[in-house]
Amino acid sequence: MIENQKIRPAKVIGPLGEPLTLETLPPADTTRWVVRRKAEVVAAVNGGLLTVDEVCDRYSLTVEEFAGWQRAIDRSGMPGLRVTRIQHYKSLYERQQKY
Repeated sequence: MIENQKIRPAKVIGPLGEPLTLETLPPADTTRWVVRRKAEVVAAVNGGLLTVDEVCDRYSLTVEEFAGWQRAIDRSGMPGLRVTRIQHYKSLYERQQKY
């Protein structure tokens, strides 16, 4: 999204194909980040509903943490966001980069 762009979409398409709006995003006080919630937040940023800075402020995330979510989705899709499988997907990605 362009930094100074004022016009934002009213809704974007979420990771499961459902429409996402500011009201349907995870609550600001979310502490338990399941795969679906992470993917919804990434989809909101990718679709222009929120900026990275707004997401980090709203959910008390670091830019690095959010960037990690984006990388995981880009590399492995939603399964890459599973905390229990991070090492698996990391090694899989590294092997793919070698060949």
